[in-house]
Amino acid sequence: MNNRVYIFDTTLRDGEQSPGCSMTVDEKLRMAAKLVELNVDILEAGFPIASEGDYEAVYRISKAFPWVQVAALARACTLDIERAARALEPAQRPRIHTFIATSDIHLKYKLRKSRQEVLDSAVAAVELARRYADDVEFSAEDAARTDPEYLEQVSKATVAAGARTVNIPDTVGYSVPDEFAVLIARIVKALGDSAVVSVHCHDDLGLAVANSIAAVRAGARQVECTINGIGERAGNCSLEEVVMILKTRRDVLPYDTAVATEHLYPASRLLGELISFGAQPNKAIVGRNAFAHEAGIHQDGYLKDKSTYEIIEPRSVGVPESKLVLGKHSGRHALKKRLEDLNFNLTKEELDIVYERFTAAADRKKGLLDEEIIDLIPDEARKARAAVSE
Repeated sequence: MNNRVYIFDTTLRDGEQSPGCSMTVDEKLRMAAKLVELNVDILEAGFPIASEGDYEAVYRISKAFPWVQVAALARACTLDIERAARALEPAQRPRIHTFIATSDIHLKYKLRKSRQEVLDSAVAAVELARRYADDVEFSAEDAARTDPEYLEQVSKATVAAGARTVNIPDTVGYSVPDEFAVLIARIVKALGDSAVVSVHCHDDLGLAVANSIAAVRAGARQVECTINGIGERAGNCSLEEVVMILKTRRDVLPYDTAVATEHLYPASRLLGELISFGAQPNKAIVGRNAFAHEAGIHQDGYLKDKSTYEIIEPRSVGVPESKLVLGKHSGRHALKKRLEDLNFNLTKEELDIVYERFTAAADRKKGLLDEEIIDLIPDEARKARAAVSE
């Protein structure tokens, strides 16, 4: 089986739908430019039927980056699909992404349709979309809670109708990795090489990335994800996490993506500027603390050899460098290194004095700034340093 995994970015569609994440058309264009630089395989630019702004965003992104594979979302109905097709007109490689719910819960309470009616709607939607685009993706909303036999039936029927990609979403983040892998393996086996099987996992139980990785191992070859994991409710599978898992653990996950990983951190920072919040400090890969070390034991090991406490080279994801954060958990080794970086080469006795003062101050504060550390140096040592500078 081909080990290339396609990265379908939905930051501008599913990500933008979450509270506090809406973007203007111009902001979407700025983010799209960064996603193009990141080299995602498919860029889902919006849901054209949702608003004039979404329609314009899809159209302008398709026009600005005509060589990029741009996708637009559409419900399984004529109005949505035709509007998506119009929005994608400037694109050289358009993808219409159409969907309908398939779980009995959604059929009963939301759609109020029978399984046969939903199957017929799905097939008709794909056939209509194929009149406008060669590349059509079908998503079975709430697939993880859909009867597997029925899901297989819908998947086969939509591929026969012309879908090149079948997406199996865990729409409400309900599944767990082993269970999800079994479902994905079944659909992969059913479709063979007739279509790419995709996954779109939500993070309601904190398992979006784990489920996506399990799906890849089971044969899925497209992962739908977002920068910083933004998205409905608890968010989506985090693009930076799934990409760096595949890159870092090739020994057990021999899969490739085309993502230019050095742009991950800049993409995360840009998104944080455009919406109302950034990544949490302890967010994997792109969080402020992802490459920061405060504990003295960690700092000592890191200063001796970075591999003791870092499994990813910061620059490989666009982070300029690691940080040694000096706080109450820091040790002498890190303090000595920081002082040397500040051009203070102290004697052992002077360092002992500074360290004692430092630990006392760090107990009262959440980390010390460089100028505050300099203030802890004995007057004689500081004067000597000043004299040398002159």
